Amino acid sequence: MIPIQLLRENPDFVKERLGVKNFPQPELVDTILAFDESRRKIQQELDSTLSNINAISKSIGGLMKDGKKEEAEQMKAQVAALKENEKQLKEQVTTLEKQQFDTLVQLPNLPMADVPVGKSADDNVEVRKGGVIPALQEGAVPHWDLIKQYDIVDFELGAKVTGSGFPFYKGKGAKLQRALSAYFLDFNTDAGYTEVIPPYMVNTDSAFATGQLPDKEGQMYEMPADGFYMIPTAEVPVTNIYRDTILKETELPIKLTAYSPCFRREAGSFGANVRGLNRLHQFEKVEVVQITHPDKSSQTLDDMVAHVERLLNTLELPYRILRLCGGDMGFVSAITYDFEVWSAAQQKWLEVSSVSNFTNYQANRLKCRFKNAEGKTQLCHTLNGSSLALPRIMAALLENNQTPEGIKIPQVLQTYFRGDIIN
Repeated sequence: MIPIQLLRENPDFVKERLGVKNFPQPELVDTILAFDESRRKIQQELDSTLSNINAISKSIGGLMKDGKKEEAEQMKAQVAALKENEKQLKEQVTTLEKQQFDTLVQLPNLPMADVPVGKSADDNVEVRKGGVIPALQEGAVPHWDLIKQYDIVDFELGAKVTGSGFPFYKGKGAKLQRALSAYFLDFNTDAGYTEVIPPYMVNTDSAFATGQLPDKEGQMYEMPADGFYMIPTAEVPVTNIYRDTILKETELPIKLTAYSPCFRREAGSFGANVRGLNRLHQFEKVEVVQITHPDKSSQTLDDMVAHVERLLNTLELPYRILRLCGGDMGFVSAITYDFEVWSAAQQKWLEVSSVSNFTNYQANRLKCRFKNAEGKTQLCHTLNGSSLALPRIMAALLENNQTPEGIKIPQVLQTYFRGDIIN
């Protein structure tokens, strides 16, 4: 949530940055400021009314003591009238506060200066590439054929038990999933992240605090009887650890990592681009989250991007890093870098990670703050990234490493997988 002070001080800047995100309702800035001005005027009137009530109430006692009962009764009537006015003013303030808040949360985070102008993924900027694109043998096939050949993932069984997009991993497929998640967690904890195992459901307050609500209701699985949502990413419960928290400056940065299943409805997804493991309703992911000092969040973002890049290099997968344009960024993000790996059999790039800086937008919703050296309370900055999402990593590993003898396991995974080939 954008701090209201920024809108008051520089509304034109806010509108300009919203334009970079192609936000269709910049006039909401003026609406919010109108609510704010009205609320502040009424609050001043309310404060004056309360002050008068206190002053008159104090004089009533003196009048009664001096035997001036008639004057005292007149004063009591004034107080009664003022209290009725106080009640009405409070109701007006409450209404305006709600109108202002409900409108303010419709504004997305403002993109940082480095965010490219653009409307879609076609306008994203390639930062760099890494790894070597493999030359596959004749007759190489995409991963949805490989998983049938080696009987390691069963989509039909998942559809029978649950529905489309909920696969069963079997045998060496389940083993590879376990190896990947364990390796990713070890890689992250070795880099100083503390591992947590979060709940896989969150309440409405948590979903709001990290920006899933009111933006992504259609993508989440909801349990209305309990008021819970299945998590779309571990970012949601992990970041909410620090909701309504005031940290010490010396506690920053906080670095957390978590493995979790993720649940996304992905409404409207269909066609060849979502075939096999390319897009699922339930998938596994390892997440990294940082909560840091505002002065250090840009460097933290660079560090997190470098961390994910090192991880991909260890898997020996060809990849590229994209800086997303304003039109392709998430609602909460101020700047995002996407990582894509090359799927050799599909001849396409597959997104496997997004690393984002949310600046103080998420922290403002969370009320996640810290006290600086002078004792002043400030909003923290929050960041997160996928490190990594498993299904498309698995798809790329299967396709890029297929040989006539079987699917070779990268060196770094062999200890976790307890083997070097799927055959």
